Amino acid sequence: MTEDLSRPPARGKDLWVFAYGSLTWDPGFPFEEARPALLRGYHRAFCLYSTHYRGTPERPGLVLGLDRGGACRGIAYRIAAPRVAAAWAYLWEREMLDDAYACRVLRLRVGGRVVHARGFVIDRAHRSYAGKLGIARMAEIIRGAHGRRGACSAYLENTVRRLDQLGIPDRRLHELLAAVRGGEGRPGG
Repeated sequence: MTEDLSRPPARGKDLWVFAYGSLTWDPGFPFEEARPALLRGYHRAFCLYSTHYRGTPERPGLVLGLDRGGACRGIAYRIAAPRVAAAWAYLWEREMLDDAYACRVLRLRVGGRVVHARGFVIDRAHRSYAGKLGIARMAEIIRGAHGRRGACSAYLENTVRRLDQLGIPDRRLHELLAAVRGGEGRPGG
């Protein structure tokens, strides 16, 4: 029988959560430890249309998801057992708003050891999956989108800033931010 990942783990157990986007700069839950982590098999990508947090149904924004292939550096948060139930309820409500993500147990490299963490990966079959877009198209979408949690461009800026602070700059996100700020994307992007 497989574990129901919509529920917190068994009582008395700490929980690791993998952050790669907004959770790096706005986790919204208390944690005991935040460690640099490497995930293989997925990469960070602006591949999810947002009609709530960073856009509207009339003008969708674009947010990050973990998509198949490659690798992704982020943060592994350890949540202490007494706080797991509340933190997980919060995370589930925040990340699973329209079921565009699938919760998975991910194998992370944290320092010299392996940690199993829960994380949210994109569901490619979901209607909000944007697929692989060029820089120009992503910049166009991000530049004008705004939702309940603010401007889509602020989401991108905050993510780039936080990843830089963590010492894990993302070249593609820097290119995208430059295109958003410059008012146009790369030709043929």
